[in-house]
Amino acid sequence: MTDAVKPPKKPRGKARLLENKCIACGARCQSACPVDAIQMNDAGEPIIDASRCIGCVKCVKVCPVQALEMSFTPEELRILQELAAVSGGEPVEEDAEEAALKKKLAAYSGVWVFVEQTEGEAAKVSWELLGKGKELAQARKCPLCAVVMGDGVEKLCDQAFGYGAEKVYLMDAPVLRHYRTEAYQKSLCALVEKYKPEVILMGATGLGRDLAGVVATVMATGLTADCTGLSIDDKGNLMQTRPAFGGNIMATIVCDKFRPQMSTVRPHVMPMPDFDPQAKGEIVREPVPVAEEQVLVKVLDILMDGGGSKVDIAGAEFIVSGGRGMMAKENFSMLEELAQVLGGVVGASRSAVDAGWMPPDRQVGQTGKTVRPKVYIACGISGAIQHLVGMQDSDVVIAINRDAEAPIFEVASYGLVGDLFKIIPALTNKLRALKAARSKA
Repeated sequence: MTDAVKPPKKPRGKARLLENKCIACGARCQSACPVDAIQMNDAGEPIIDASRCIGCVKCVKVCPVQALEMSFTPEELRILQELAAVSGGEPVEEDAEEAALKKKLAAYSGVWVFVEQTEGEAAKVSWELLGKGKELAQARKCPLCAVVMGDGVEKLCDQAFGYGAEKVYLMDAPVLRHYRTEAYQKSLCALVEKYKPEVILMGATGLGRDLAGVVATVMATGLTADCTGLSIDDKGNLMQTRPAFGGNIMATIVCDKFRPQMSTVRPHVMPMPDFDPQAKGEIVREPVPVAEEQVLVKVLDILMDGGGSKVDIAGAEFIVSGGRGMMAKENFSMLEELAQVLGGVVGASRSAVDAGWMPPDRQVGQTGKTVRPKVYIACGISGAIQHLVGMQDSDVVIAINRDAEAPIFEVASYGLVGDLFKIIPALTNKLRALKAARSKA
């Protein structure tokens, strides 16, 4: 009598990183590994020690973009084929945890844009987000909705339809006339709990940052601030790109286990969509779940910033910016002359602002303003990523720098390598002569 032959043990394999797939999501795979077989390199990508890997697949499951896979030796592949033949190729039973997660996420649908308004006037960033929201909604094959809150703000619904919204959730009551965190948070959370959107976008303004943070906390979900890029991955998750580690890298963040997925985006980062005055949609009127006596904060007066004295570089069509290469504060006068000829304004890099050469409200970049002018002239600016994220979406970028290897030339439409103290006055004089000739014609 012979002993029964035991079937071979199913190989577990070793984890392997797929080339150009990692998005540096924040070392999720390293945190999930139970045997410390994963370390992260400077780019935020995993380095896997195959000698320590036990093939538990935890890192593969936790990766939001499927950048990891299990690799097998030829012998292990042969064993897997034999086992599949014995089992008749029956599908593996779905993990109970994964099944529960899919069911939870399936309950959420729709892309929402919160329409920020002050005294009945909408912030332009809200319309910009409707343009991007339409792309996301089309990718998810779901409706694009706007959320309008305030007192006497129903007119904003028609504007939202014109910029692409298919449906508007309207909460209109005196208690929402002025923004107060508690009133708006309770109102928005009530809408989210009732209708369950999968994505919520807000402007990265003072109001938007405050409201997004408290709503994400109450709803126990993720929030990515100051995004510069938004897209949908193969699994239907929102991929949220933003500068990280002081702006030295661009990180893509995915909230794959919680809903809604929330993002804030700075003004002028996304292009303004076309307005269709004939567009119509559905208005869903919802009661406000908070009464005036329940709100502890009272608005006594509203003071607008600046009093009209500051220059709005974010809305300028022509910007001439100076950086460390300008050498001194007094040298910015030549930029003022060039900007005056162009009918534009003068901006600055962070290094120029930190040196006291220009005021903080003129700063362009990650910690300053995001701009989208028709023409952006960068003078003596090297092009650190912190600056590039604030101006790279300009229609035309002209870079003037003596260093031919400066990163600014990588995003420039036109580049001039040379002494800016000779180039800028010559450019100014040439433009003046052209304008004078045109006025005489």
